[in-house]
Amino acid sequence: MPKLDPAKNLILIGMPGSGKSTVGVLLAKRLGMGFVDTDLLIQEKAGRTLQEIVDQDGYRALRHIEEQVLLDLNVQHQIISTGGSAVYSARAMHHLKANGTVVFLDIPLALVIERIGDHSARGISRRPDQSLDELFEERYQLYCQYADLTVTGEGRNQDEVCEAVVRGLCSDSVR
Repeated sequence: MPKLDPAKNLILIGMPGSGKSTVGVLLAKRLGMGFVDTDLLIQEKAGRTLQEIVDQDGYRALRHIEEQVLLDLNVQHQIISTGGSAVYSARAMHHLKANGTVVFLDIPLALVIERIGDHSARGISRRPDQSLDELFEERYQLYCQYADLTVTGEGRNQDEVCEAVVRGLCSDSVR
């Protein structure tokens, strides 16, 4: 069991369908930490679902609300599951990294598509003219840039991804 600083958080980033929420809950139980799902905080703040925000106000509005929610987040000893677009805000990511370790749950595009199905109902923050392939490529660079630890999800179930994160935290590979 890794010895985590009780003041530090573990921040999960990755594409929709990568397992941030599911693996986050498993990690919270395994490590004796709290769990925060920022997508739920965004919905609570806006009084609408992520998809309603995108449909009514556009993807930029969703990213703006997300940035504010992340910048307002002041927690300790939590597993934080971020929205897939959290990495578009350098300010928010630096705020999160100041008090935590960022873990990128990396899955290939084919698995994203398999897991999320009809992405038009997922509240995904993307330009109207942007394909899922283009979005994946754009975000992948940002995920890699901010990650302290990258864990591959392909070929693993949620429990195995959770275990891989724990092992990764115990190793010297964490930046």
